[in-house]
Amino acid sequence: MYKKVLTLQDISCYGQCSLTVALPILSACGMETIILPSAILSTHTAGFTGFTFRDLTEDLDKIADHWAKENINFDCFYTGYLGSIEQIDKVFRIAGERLNEGAPLIVDPAMADNGALYSIFDMEYVKAMKKLCDKADILLPNITEAAFLTGMEYKESYDEAYIKELVEKLSANEKQIIVLTGVSYKKETTGVVVYENGNIQYYEHIRIEKGCHGTGDVYASAFVGALMNGKTAFDAAKIAADYTVSCIQNTQGDDSHWYGVKFEPMLGHLIELLK
Repeated sequence: MYKKVLTLQDISCYGQCSLTVALPILSACGMETIILPSAILSTHTAGFTGFTFRDLTEDLDKIADHWAKENINFDCFYTGYLGSIEQIDKVFRIAGERLNEGAPLIVDPAMADNGALYSIFDMEYVKAMKKLCDKADILLPNITEAAFLTGMEYKESYDEAYIKELVEKLSANEKQIIVLTGVSYKKETTGVVVYENGNIQYYEHIRIEKGCHGTGDVYASAFVGALMNGKTAFDAAKIAADYTVSCIQNTQGDDSHWYGVKFEPMLGHLIELLK
């Protein structure tokens, strides 16, 4: 079946993140990818100054209304960075009206990292995101986001018991799947935890100290693409991790490419992983 995946994120015209990552990765995975842009920026906001920004919140309902008129529905809805509580509210309407029966809502609650919220967000935003996360079929948080969503203390050093408590508190119901990224029990490795049906699985891979902007979007998009190809959540998490690592490795040593990750030359590798 040729599947339609809808993704709601911003467009940073330059910088390899959000929709400019999601669209090519999902397309490479064989998905018909429908984009719903929440905003347009000239560049992303990490390291650039004087960037332009146009909020498209007012357009979201108009676009959804046209889809309703044309009877356009989707087999998956994947949300990334959402810039406001109002945009979060729009997700509820679109998911309720435009998803086919059994289609998953996959939420990457992109709002925090390294123990802190992004500068434009506050605890009211966290509360709104928590409501969306509770409705999601699959969540893709990092440890910082999980800590904010559960009210637990953020820890840089932790054990398996802390991670277990984190995912259990994060899970809204027994059917929900949690994919927790950036879980490191050893200095030289990191990995991803998948919590499904009360069970925890952990995939460990090499840790690369020097990261790249946009890798969270790369990971989430590859995960969605693998999942929609019929992979289990755990296998999709492994494929996304291996692909993301390969993209970071492909970017290492290129100081001129500080603003993003060179994921495009590695799309062939992702396709091979899917096989």
